Amino acid sequence: MFASITMLAAAAGEAAHEASKAGLPQLNPDTFVPQLFWLALTFLTLLFVMSKVALPRVGEVIGERSDRIKRDVDAAGRLKADTDKALADYEKALADARANASGIAKQTREKLSSETDAEKARAEKNISAKLAEAETRIAATKTKALTAVNDIAAETARAVVAKLVGHDVSLDDVKKVLQPVAGE
Repeated sequence: MFASITMLAAAAGEAAHEASKAGLPQLNPDTFVPQLFWLALTFLTLLFVMSKVALPRVGEVIGERSDRIKRDVDAAGRLKADTDKALADYEKALADARANASGIAKQTREKLSSETDAEKARAEKNISAKLAEAETRIAATKTKALTAVNDIAAETARAVVAKLVGHDVSLDDVKKVLQPVAGE
């Protein structure tokens, strides 16, 4: 390797000698050694500065970024766990609310059913009482109507007998005669 560098330097020297004649001072073979010295010194200085200043800062930034990513992933995991817990609590509360609503609906149906049955029984009792009262009034009206019919029949029979026979018959006599007929 050293031999190849030497050959390369010799070739570069010849090219530089020709170029220096053309007017490029950095290719002058007489200045190669100082140029190589300053190149090596600059390279080592930059390497030292990069290793002591820039690379540690880059390492810190990479480390901070790695830590931040880890914290963010941990926070996302906690938030996901909290979300899952909240979702489970929500679903449980929703199921409890549905069960509670179902129980309330059942109680309300039972209460309304019992109130309806009680109201129905009260209405039937009221209707039965009114029906009995109406039957009593109908019977009284029927008795009164039959009495009135008997009176009207007696009056009519008296008027017919008076027209046919020509003499006036008492109302009591006509009622006595019609009594057995009305009983039939």
